[in-house]
Amino acid sequence: MSFPFRGAGPSACCALAAIVLLAAGCAGVAPQPAPGGPPPGPYSPPTTGAQAGPAPPPANVNLQGFPLEYRTGYLDGCASASGPEKKDATRFRTDGQYRTGWQDGNALCRK
Repeated sequence: MSFPFRGAGPSACCALAAIVLLAAGCAGVAPQPAPGGPPPGPYSPPTTGAQAGPAPPPANVNLQGFPLEYRTGYLDGCASASGPEKKDATRFRTDGQYRTGWQDGNALCRK
């Protein structure tokens, strides 16, 4: 059997082949938006008439990685900054994540 690299054994060739395949697998193509539709994003609106959960935060805010309670509080606090107060009084009193999220959202959206 002949190897393309003189002095390299079968394990070196297999390692090189594995690296090439791994590198080829990492090169991907970004998904293209559907014709006439909005571009895909992290906060795509629901396709049904019913809202699945709290409204997404403003586009410049990334709440990924925060607990759901914090995100819900943040959204309620942010909504309260520009309109009537939206606050779940019971959760605000008993849930520290919701309370902290509400306070942060309200303070940052007032700016």
